[in-house]
Amino acid sequence: RTHTSPNQARAMEAHDFSKGPLKMISPGRVYRRDTDDATHSHQFHQVEGLVIDKHVTMADLKGTLEMVAANLFGDEFDVRLRPSYFPFTEPSVEADITCFNCMGKGCAVCKNTGWIEVLGAGWV
Repeated sequence: RTHTSPNQARAMEAHDFSKGPLKMISPGRVYRRDTDDATHSHQFHQVEGLVIDKHVTMADLKGTLEMVAANLFGDEFDVRLRPSYFPFTEPSVEADITCFNCMGKGCAVCKNTGWIEVLGAGWV
C-alpha cells in the first residue's frame, strides 16, 4: 500500500460518535515509487493518527507531535512546525526535529539548517 489513510475511513464508518470522540492511530509499512537516496526510500513505516472531536485545535496537534517526538527521539530534541502544502490536509505542516548530528548547529546532514524533517501533518 502507498499509505495508511484508508484505515481512517474504516474507523470513521465503524465509530459510534454518540459514545464520544474518535481517536485512532494507524501504523503500517508502506511502499512508494521513490528512488532510494539519503532522505528517501521505496519502503518505510508510516504512523497516521486521527482525532475527531469538538474544540480540537492546531495546538493539540502540535502538543501531540511534541510528545511523540520526545518519546521517539528524546527530550533533548526540539520540534518546529513549518507551513506546507499537502493536497489531502488543510492546514498542513512539516515537522522538523533538532539535527541529531550537530544538535542544531548546522552540518552536512541537515544541510546547515540545524533541523531534520521527520513528518508531515495537518487537518484532514
